[in-house]
Amino acid sequence: MTPRKQKSSSAQAEPKTQPIPAEYEAAASLELEALKAELETARQKADENLDGWQRSMAEFSNYRRRVERDQTQSAQAATANAVRRYLDVADDLERALRNRPQEGEGARWAEGIELVYRKLLAAFEADGLEMIQAEGQPFDPNCHEGISQEDSPEHASGEIIGVVQAGYRIGERVVRPVRVRVAR
Repeated sequence: MTPRKQKSSSAQAEPKTQPIPAEYEAAASLELEALKAELETARQKADENLDGWQRSMAEFSNYRRRVERDQTQSAQAATANAVRRYLDVADDLERALRNRPQEGEGARWAEGIELVYRKLLAAFEADGLEMIQAEGQPFDPNCHEGISQEDSPEHASGEIIGVVQAGYRIGERVVRPVRVRVAR
């Protein structure tokens, strides 16, 4: 037996690469260009979808804010309509308390009337009704109703001299304007 010669590692060298024929290279290049074009089309479609989704989300957010605002305004309008009927009662109670008796049985009745008046004002406040401040402020036709103009040396022209009847608002909505006297 003769010993076999082992092949050296150099004999197991890399296989020879043959040149790629030109027609295959052109086909591969065309296929690569087609894949690049397809990728670009897919990216454009993805961008369009993302843009559409973002627009839809913005529209939905705007819709939700509009619905919340409308609900708030509807609630304020309903409260204003319900409260408006009781404002005259509050005015009558206030006028009665301005001329209240200071002594005797009438004074105790006046304390009871004042308690009822304070409860009514607290109920108004709980419903979001707030009194509009006017004394010493410049006249604003959006929340003031001028019932007279008077000469007043200590007030500037257009300044409110006095409040004749209190006015109220709920949020930005004027339930009843303040009736005022205005300086000329």
